[in-house]
Amino acid sequence: MQIAANNPNRKSWLNVADNCDFPIQNIPFGVFITKDDIITIGTRIGEYAIDLGAFHQLGYFEGIPLTDDMFMQDSLNDFISDGRKTWRLVRNRIAEVFDAENASLRDNLKHREVIIFDVNEVEMLLPISVGDYTDFYSSKEHANNVGMMFRGADNALMPNWLHMPIGYHGRASSVVVSGTKIRRPYGQMLPNGETQPVFGPTKALDMELETAFITTDVNNLGEPISIDEAHDYIFGMVLFNDWSARDIQKWEYVPLGPFLGKSFASSMSPWIITMDALEPFKCDGPKQEVTPLPYLQQKTTENSYDIKLQAAIETENGDLNLLTESNFKYLYWSMAQQLAHHTSNGCNLRAGDLMGSGTISGPTKNSYGSLLELTWGGKEPITLKDGTTRTFLNDGDNVIIRGYCKNDKVRIGFGKCTGKIMPPVKLKK
Repeated sequence: MQIAANNPNRKSWLNVADNCDFPIQNIPFGVFITKDDIITIGTRIGEYAIDLGAFHQLGYFEGIPLTDDMFMQDSLNDFISDGRKTWRLVRNRIAEVFDAENASLRDNLKHREVIIFDVNEVEMLLPISVGDYTDFYSSKEHANNVGMMFRGADNALMPNWLHMPIGYHGRASSVVVSGTKIRRPYGQMLPNGETQPVFGPTKALDMELETAFITTDVNNLGEPISIDEAHDYIFGMVLFNDWSARDIQKWEYVPLGPFLGKSFASSMSPWIITMDALEPFKCDGPKQEVTPLPYLQQKTTENSYDIKLQAAIETENGDLNLLTESNFKYLYWSMAQQLAHHTSNGCNLRAGDLMGSGTISGPTKNSYGSLLELTWGGKEPITLKDGTTRTFLNDGDNVIIRGYCKNDKVRIGFGKCTGKIMPPVKLKK
């Protein structure tokens, strides 16, 4: 089926500013509360949020087989479960109705009043009910940097890293929508030079510049998914910040890996950008140094996406300090490889499952995706515009992650993923 929604020459009758993240070619999906306190599934064009529940009720999806309540829910899980054919039909219809030449909704002021909202008048919610969350470790540059810090250059990459996508199962309950404030977590730490641990708020709170993808219903328990099929089960992508308490993590991660140093919060952007919308920005991924085993071998080198990423700290005085600029295309292991490996043992994935990329670092210092790397373990502090320095995050810091794709015809953006650091909760004596 043709992706008519991607027509780069299409214009909308809604006003869309130049270089906006959400032109009519994007058509992302999210969940929001309207000014009338109604929770609905919606999309966005320019600075307008579009209520797809009302859009459906008023007949604009006529001819597309959808349940009556498909968009009148508090998560996208059921819509995602319907599969790629439905996603494409829905995006194409939305593009058709909001096309500058289509008068059906454009000239119906009564319908427009209940379908279209100023995006600043709605409250964005977490777009999916996250059943399971997996975080990968798929940036070779990031893995090398962390390995060099802790094990030295000769042993930077673990022996298995070039043979399979490394990942761990994270905590789904603490995945939160962008804008949710992040409390500094408590945990056990082993101070440098000490032999006994202490308990208290982390002193090494870090951000991680990531993306994540969301799956539909993938497989039955015990049935692997082949690398050639994997991409068909990916609904879309979001920006992601998998916060890390490095001192807690360092003390606990042997022998079983990340636990309390990671499970306190993970932030995701509210609009899911579909893989259809990202199709024009496919590109080659890095050349893999070791030929993967057959179940991870891809038929094409064009298995990544040119997604420009950046992270910044906004201080309490309003200064915006750019920390890093990276790109999704640096990831060594592709999303298809991640999904194929995840299911290779028969693990069953479901609609709404979330797969983090892991920190996305580039080849130069100004493209590293975490403060751990940017300050090289705290040894090289960063000076901000107000003259203060950072090795890790201070209370009051607001971390802002942005991402977008752009060619000579269209820009497809993700909006932003933000989280402001708050002091730890006071413990009861």
